[in-house]
Amino acid sequence: MTDRAPRGFTLIEMMLAIGVLALILTMLASSFSTIAHSKVHAEGRLMVDREGRSLLWQLTKELRNAVQTPYALSNVALLGSGHMGNGVAIDAITLSTFSAGHRKALTGMTPESIVTYNLTANPDQPGCYMLQRSQQSGLLTSTVAQQTTVLADNVMSLHFRYFDGQKWDESWDSSSQPRGTQLPVAVAIQIKMAAPGGHVMDFATQVTVPMAIQEW
Repeated sequence: MTDRAPRGFTLIEMMLAIGVLALILTMLASSFSTIAHSKVHAEGRLMVDREGRSLLWQLTKELRNAVQTPYALSNVALLGSGHMGNGVAIDAITLSTFSAGHRKALTGMTPESIVTYNLTANPDQPGCYMLQRSQQSGLLTSTVAQQTTVLADNVMSLHFRYFDGQKWDESWDSSSQPRGTQLPVAVAIQIKMAAPGGHVMDFATQVTVPMAIQEW
């Protein structure tokens, strides 16, 4: 009786095994790709959330320190103009504030500054705008150059509304208001920003302006 050699796999069996293995690897690769994309999008949305909250915080701080005081010579300035672009609000605002900048005056009070926020179209992202912030000394406007910084390049809309104590308006001009009431009592801010995955994130707040009501 002779011993037979061990029987190996047939060509069909090997092809079936390779096909099943390829199918499993494809499913695993697809799952890993989905997880990786979800992770990237989640991290991107988290960054946009932080960015939006930071913008609201900075705007809130500067609006709360908008200048209107009888204790020092000050040119009250708050100009809010409403604009529309592609069916969305792309407003701009200019105000004099004590909170802008980082350098302190000799008296310990932050020097008055003129700050402007406005949007310009982002050529690299259709439908998005770049939020620019410009700052200039309110005391030395003729000798100090204006500094402009891009704060975000994924803003889809920026909308301000102004409360005069009785009603909300879409614009504000301090130069047309009586002395002592040149600032709005409150300002509502709404910012919409593009996030990864085609998501739109909405940030909104209402800011009271402490210097709006003064005893003159």
